[in-house]
Amino acid sequence: MINLNEFGWNLEYAEEVKQNLIPARVIEVHRELYKVICEHGEINARLKGTFYKEIEFDDDIPVVGDFVYLLYNQYGDSLIAKLCKRKSKFSRTDFSGHAVGYVKTIHEQVIAANFDYVFIVVSLNHDFNMNRIERYIGAAIQSGAEPVIILTKADLNSDYEKYVQELKIQYNDIDVIAISSKTGFGLDILEKYLNKGKTLVFLGSSGVGKSSLVNAIAGEEIMKVNDIRESDSKGRHTTTHRQLIMLSSKTMIIDTPGMRELGMWDAEEGIKKTYSDIDELIKQCRFSDCSHVSEPGCAVKEAIKSGELDEDRWKRYLQLSKENRFGKQKSAYTKREKLVKKMKKR
Repeated sequence: MINLNEFGWNLEYAEEVKQNLIPARVIEVHRELYKVICEHGEINARLKGTFYKEIEFDDDIPVVGDFVYLLYNQYGDSLIAKLCKRKSKFSRTDFSGHAVGYVKTIHEQVIAANFDYVFIVVSLNHDFNMNRIERYIGAAIQSGAEPVIILTKADLNSDYEKYVQELKIQYNDIDVIAISSKTGFGLDILEKYLNKGKTLVFLGSSGVGKSSLVNAIAGEEIMKVNDIRESDSKGRHTTTHRQLIMLSSKTMIIDTPGMRELGMWDAEEGIKKTYSDIDELIKQCRFSDCSHVSEPGCAVKEAIKSGELDEDRWKRYLQLSKENRFGKQKSAYTKREKLVKKMKKR
């Protein structure tokens, strides 16, 4: 008999349901087929026929990490009847940032759910990109979990400490850790996050060493590792689908396929905290509706002029804010369209 508590289940997820339903956690998703863990072990499940009728939006469809209630079937696929309330989730839009202005409707894509830490994995090679890092930080903060920046392949960059300090100065409340999965350097610092019952989600582009890091943390080769082209740091996607992996330490890891594009989804609070320095400057502007273009007493313009605020950082903030506003507007339109269609069907 499996104890679901070892997989993170606790009373905060419990809901009032029919007696014949049991809780489970989603560990893999393959189109319509779900692999879940429950008191009977690892089993296959599908959504109950009435599931789509009972949910309001697509973001209520189960993803890896979700807790669900299901009708157990010992002779075939069990049926998922209910999604439990999420304590955290990582979402993105189904369009890239470059598509702003070209799409009419957008949808939320929930990548993973119910995790405690977000490991933002960045390689100390050509992959190091502040724009991408800031996108991940904003999304991680918005998810409700704690972000941790992991700089991989420190053995290939003798100047790794410079990158660590650069990020720590900007984000002094986020842990920044340089590691080498090959030599084991820095892995001991990660141990404070590898606690029983805790779930980590790994985010990063292909080729940054996520699979190597998982293997290093696990102490065994549980994930396939592909070589990358060191000339441009690009590699094939080692992870082809999202999955929850239980380590011998009883820590769980949700690995995700590498993502180079990350469209922001309703991440206003995450963006504010990612760019807290800019948020404070905006509050100091003479006019509350300052556009930061030509108004007198603009604290942002003064900070850029004095060198207090890096102009590139300001541009990245504007880009993410623009994408987020666009996403909110289009998602509101999409949801209204869906509600209208549902009402017409009734």
